[in-house]
Amino acid sequence: MADTQSFAGKVIVITGGARNIGRALALEMAAAGAAVCVTSRAARAELDEIVATITAQGGRAIRHVGDATDPANVRQMVDTTVEAFGRIDMLVNGAVVHVVKPFLEITPEEWRKTIATVIDSAFYCTQACLPEIIKAGGGSVINMGGAAGHLPLWHRAPTAAAKAGLAGLTRALADEFAAHNINVNCVAPGPVNTVRTTPLTFDMKQIPLGRFAEISDVTAMIKLLCSANGRYITGQTIHVNGGFYMNN
Repeated sequence: MADTQSFAGKVIVITGGARNIGRALALEMAAAGAAVCVTSRAARAELDEIVATITAQGGRAIRHVGDATDPANVRQMVDTTVEAFGRIDMLVNGAVVHVVKPFLEITPEEWRKTIATVIDSAFYCTQACLPEIIKAGGGSVINMGGAAGHLPLWHRAPTAAAKAGLAGLTRALADEFAAHNINVNCVAPGPVNTVRTTPLTFDMKQIPLGRFAEISDVTAMIKLLCSANGRYITGQTIHVNGGFYMNN
């Protein structure tokens, strides 16, 4: 794998990792020497492709297909990762669903699914991984937030509530686990050039830098926060959005 090997010997778990930011991060972390467990609720073919790509290039990777809102399944994910690689150093909580519709039309099922996928999964996965990160001597937890948790975006109430919750969880965990040499941060992208199932209509004038983020803009921040150069940063929500947050 052609990279600096800055994460050689480290192990990262990436939830919601089958596509877009999660997929790119898995490939980049493997290229930098990390062993990767990439997970998704159902995207078995996509996970298999990621693992095959990494292993073909000399890296180490496994995939776990399962529901991150199920504590028993999360426990299996952690056990499988430790069995394969011996440790866990980093966790990226990236599982998400998007409900885009007027608030009065949102069903209880849509609300519950969004909160469970974003907040409950982060709780279960972090609680299961933290003992292993402590055993490893410290590491990093990244919660994937988003602009919806901090800005008044219409028709995204469930996502707004869930992503704002991640920012609060980040601060609480950063304080509680700092003594274990663990930094916890929330990376909050704005609009990103990704493959998406829900339409994105947006006034580019709201972004001072004048463009959507590329996936690499987001993965670069995650890698910094997980690296030795970023370990003094903790408890922060970092907005990777070209000034969108500043401009609102």
